[in-house]
Amino acid sequence: MIQDILNYPIWQGKPVSDFLTLEMLASTAGSIVGAVMILLVGWIVAAWLGRRVRRIGLGHKHLDNTLFNFLGSLVRYIVLGFTALILMNTFGIQTTSIIAAVGAAGLAIGLALQGTLSNVAAGVMLILFRPLKIGDFVEVNGKMGTVKDVTLNFTELASVGNVQIIIPNSKVWGNTMENYSVYKTRRAEWTFGVGYGVNLKSAEDVIRKVVLADERTHADPEPFIQVNNLGESSVDFIVRAWVDSKDYFTYQADIKRKMKEALDLDGIDIPFPTRMMVMPPAKDG
Repeated sequence: MIQDILNYPIWQGKPVSDFLTLEMLASTAGSIVGAVMILLVGWIVAAWLGRRVRRIGLGHKHLDNTLFNFLGSLVRYIVLGFTALILMNTFGIQTTSIIAAVGAAGLAIGLALQGTLSNVAAGVMLILFRPLKIGDFVEVNGKMGTVKDVTLNFTELASVGNVQIIIPNSKVWGNTMENYSVYKTRRAEWTFGVGYGVNLKSAEDVIRKVVLADERTHADPEPFIQVNNLGESSVDFIVRAWVDSKDYFTYQADIKRKMKEALDLDGIDIPFPTRMMVMPPAKDG
């Protein structure tokens, strides 16, 4: 009976065996079309979600773009990874063994690339916790400059002289960081010396007048001016004043120049170390 069924003519005289072959081909073609559709949908969804996450950072000024660029890329790769697993399941591939093999390979690669992976791990921590961000003026690992970029592998600074500085992230996260841009104000500090014969009240009044006359000086907290040290050749005043962080460096330099000019104008002596050399008398003959 089975032989009779197989020999029964259908579809222009073709036997059922040929019909079964065509059915298998159609099923395979359907699987391929389904796989292409899954891949296309997965690719589109991954790209769309990545863009959406990045736009969150762009749409809010108080959020950091670097963090959301990283999260956008991370979301995209996660979606693509799930898409690949779905594709393999579509063709009947056992993904459990593949995942185990990938895990073992990842472990071997991780052991071989410990230094690189430590930079990546530090980069993730820097991007997530944001101790520094693009545009900040920082000192890291003994290097000072403006942050230009923070990637998964390294942090890029531009020095004061506009020289590119590349620091591995493990050296950034594992070291003390000084970020001069976090707070809006900074306290400037100077030491000015006057001669022992100078009237200290007059000298203090001149110093206070110079500091308060600069419009960048904050009135609250008010400047601190006090005799701090009795040196070998001078009475030293310590002066502290608050200023906006963006004005700090030019403010410090300007006050030094203005202070020298003001003290000279009032005839207040600014001593400096001197040395007297005594030559022994020449011997006769």
